[in-house]
Amino acid sequence: MNELKHIAIIMDGNGRWAKKQGFTKRIKGHEEGAKRVREITVFASDYGVKYLTLYAFSTENWKRPQYEIDFLMKLMDIYLKNELKLFLENEVRFETIGDLSKLPQKLQERISYTKEQTKHFEGLTQVLAINYGSRDEIIRAVKKAASKNIELTEENMNDFLDTADMPDVDIMIRTGGEQRLSNFLLWQSAYSELFFTPTLWPEFKPKELKEIIEKYNRIERRFGGVKDE
Repeated sequence: MNELKHIAIIMDGNGRWAKKQGFTKRIKGHEEGAKRVREITVFASDYGVKYLTLYAFSTENWKRPQYEIDFLMKLMDIYLKNELKLFLENEVRFETIGDLSKLPQKLQERISYTKEQTKHFEGLTQVLAINYGSRDEIIRAVKKAASKNIELTEENMNDFLDTADMPDVDIMIRTGGEQRLSNFLLWQSAYSELFFTPTLWPEFKPKELKEIIEKYNRIERRFGGVKDE
């Protein structure tokens, strides 16, 4: 069985799910997708996973219609308000990655409050990637190191990334059928096992995540080495 510390998920397919259900607006898919976040978080916590990183809003998502952006910001605020009880009951620590400075002030305050209330937990850490893009993260890391007059190396690069102190990604999952990483955790996923499923995010259940973990455990991870004779 392979060690499993960090699962990352690109939650794709909300809009297509809404259309499939006959809704005229994509936001219905985002509402349903938020319910899956709860279920997958509880499952990951019970399974003993240490980090669950979810791609909630990318740096490219600002290109979407304004009504959808406004709804997503409001939905994230409501989600954190409603899920605080879940975090406390399941001893889940909440964290974020990404540039939060562009988010609405109310959402920034909700994020800070949720982090403060859960910072002492040592079980699962749920990480929401909000206004996150891996290229943006790497550029910010380089600037941060330069401001401190530190020469970047492969060994110290992690110290300047948003994911400092987090382990590299073991399992990277993308729902919705597309097979690309879409600027998500590119550095951290260098040796992750990639799983692409046609299942739309609002239909992704803990049962399918369990099946993916079982497949992961059957993989011989060599990290560039050779197979044992």
